[in-house]
Amino acid sequence: MNSRFISSALFIFILLMIPFTFGFKPLAGAAQDNNSQPNIIIIFMDDMGYGDLECYGGFPYHTPNINKLSAQGMRFTNFYAAQAVCSASRAALLTGCYPNRVGIHGALFPWSTIALDPGEETIAELLKAKGYNTGMVGKWHLGQKEPYFPLQQGFDEWLGLPYSNDMWPVDYDGKPITDTANRKSRYPSLPLIDGNKKVREIKTLDDQAQLTGLYTERAKRFIRQNKAHPFFLYFAHSMPHVPIAASPAFKGKSGAGLFGDMIEEADWSVGEIMRTLEEQNLTKNTLVVFTSDNGPWLTFGNHAGNSGGLREGKGTAWEGGQRVPCIMRWPAVIPAGTICNNIASTIDLLPTIAGICKAKQPARKIDGVNIFPLMEHKNDVNPRNEFVYYYDANNLKGIRVGQWKLVFPSISQTYKKTVMGNDGWPGKYANDSVHLALYDLRTDPGETLDVKAQYPKVLGQLHAIADRYRKELGDDLTDVKGEERRAAAVVSFD
Repeated sequence: MNSRFISSALFIFILLMIPFTFGFKPLAGAAQDNNSQPNIIIIFMDDMGYGDLECYGGFPYHTPNINKLSAQGMRFTNFYAAQAVCSASRAALLTGCYPNRVGIHGALFPWSTIALDPGEETIAELLKAKGYNTGMVGKWHLGQKEPYFPLQQGFDEWLGLPYSNDMWPVDYDGKPITDTANRKSRYPSLPLIDGNKKVREIKTLDDQAQLTGLYTERAKRFIRQNKAHPFFLYFAHSMPHVPIAASPAFKGKSGAGLFGDMIEEADWSVGEIMRTLEEQNLTKNTLVVFTSDNGPWLTFGNHAGNSGGLREGKGTAWEGGQRVPCIMRWPAVIPAGTICNNIASTIDLLPTIAGICKAKQPARKIDGVNIFPLMEHKNDVNPRNEFVYYYDANNLKGIRVGQWKLVFPSISQTYKKTVMGNDGWPGKYANDSVHLALYDLRTDPGETLDVKAQYPKVLGQLHAIADRYRKELGDDLTDVKGEERRAAAVVSFD
């Protein structure tokens, strides 16, 4: 045999064997190149408070997988949901807008006559236009029927509930309601939907206990099926929103009651997602964002979480209602074990993700800013220095600029003037009169000490900035309509 041929063949053989000799994995279409477009996963908890995770001070249960996520990524300490209620916060996350800009407020009911306008561009639509496969698992809550489901808002697939898991004709003890005088008797059966079709009904607390597992398995399937293609996965858990539940594998195991059991199962779910990414060689090239839609629903007592010492909780514009845990992990970009103390919000995710994925920004005006420099842990960057707190239909309750928060006179829900509920039953609700006050959140995150008399210049500056937001987004408290608000879709039941 020709010696030149033998030498060439030997050279080619050595080249082919190098990846195996040094432990490198050949791609061969089995997984994405780590230099390709990054995958995006958003894990969105429901009613998880600032103090509910072990890495944010939660106890006595344990969240080792989320702790690991934090240790390998960045933990945000001043991260905000756009409003302290379900539908509004979800509209904000997906559109990059304050929810009142897109006509959404409160929590939509099965009979609500509004939905997120299909004309609004969601993260899913922007990434789909860039060639991403898009999937959603879990709670939608932006329209209860076609054509207002996820598949009409940019997602290729969806398995989940159309609204909150307490919107069902079942009482707080898990028993079906037969008394028509009970307001919960108005609810239809709670549907689990796959695509646009109902595939089963959630009828019992045992059914609720299956949701975390069902969602997790579907999310893992989506990741595996799209391992060779850039993807966006929006994983919106139904809990810790009540009724909370845990599967038999976790029930009674945390030593911290049902709430602890449920949190530990949610932590398991995060671990399963991360393990699946690792198995598919996708870890380095995937941005994982873990956060919550608002603070804890404190009226449910031991079935609710905690706000980590922040004031009040869900349903309020105080810090406990809107400041939420947020962890981001992306080994290719985010330095491990870092902390970000800058202001950031769920409305910033859309422009940031669009920028990362080189997708187009929405044609319509949004409120989010690109926080990618924060993710890189760059010094002396501050893309967001202002944040406004809206609640109710369109009440501007407060504004934050830097360390300062100005709250405006209004009526607010409070958990401080009533007795909390227990074991799945809610307590009674109460209201409180809020007076004009200025708080220094750097030294007083619990919003206990009004310092407006000491800082009149700061007070004037925040009033002027608030007027700018009123002109743009409106304010029912001061009877300002707002020049740049857009209407929600009108839902017909004909």
